[in-house]
Amino acid sequence: MRLENARFIISVHDPKLLPSDAEPEVAFIGRSNAGKSSAINTLAGRRRLAYVSKTPGRTQLINFFAVDDDGFLVDLPGYGYAGVPLAVREHWNTLVGDYVRGRGALAGVVIVMDSRHPLTPLDRRLLDWLRPAGRDLHVLLTKSDKLSAQAAHRTLAAARKDLAGLYPGATVQLFSSMKRTGIAEATARIAGWFGESEPQKTKAPAEGEVAGAKKP
Repeated sequence: MRLENARFIISVHDPKLLPSDAEPEVAFIGRSNAGKSSAINTLAGRRRLAYVSKTPGRTQLINFFAVDDDGFLVDLPGYGYAGVPLAVREHWNTLVGDYVRGRGALAGVVIVMDSRHPLTPLDRRLLDWLRPAGRDLHVLLTKSDKLSAQAAHRTLAAARKDLAGLYPGATVQLFSSMKRTGIAEATARIAGWFGESEPQKTKAPAEGEVAGAKKP
């Protein structure tokens, strides 16, 4: 599998227009401005595969990117931006809800959280919302380059502990688009969902080995 070969296929605004689900899909979702589109671009080694906007809540479509014949990366609309009108939020609930709950090809979900503010009340609500669907889950703690190594280690350990209670079986890692760290771990997780290998549980790194963190 080569995420570098990902290419845009289609944008969907209506669940009825979703493409055929013959290949496995890995969906990315996250709070507005958590770095979701940047994470997709970093994993694919592309600067503009997924649109990165300075305006929170800009993405309101489901965007599909084909990865060779292995499967699809799916960019879901960001959530939690207060400036989005009620009608747009309701549309988000319907569009994303129908996709997450009913999509047969959905092999796993990547939740993107800002490592400086992980597991916000909105993130926890999303976990509650996703849990009944029983989807495999991996969390990217983005912007880890903004933290010191010690703070990043504490954040990762706390997130892993909290997720064990909130969403048993979920895995979590640190990630930085700026420093391009955490790519191999996230790619291995996606490859496992695409059926290329068994997904690996995230191991707690030694304090001096925290990916993407600032050195003290």
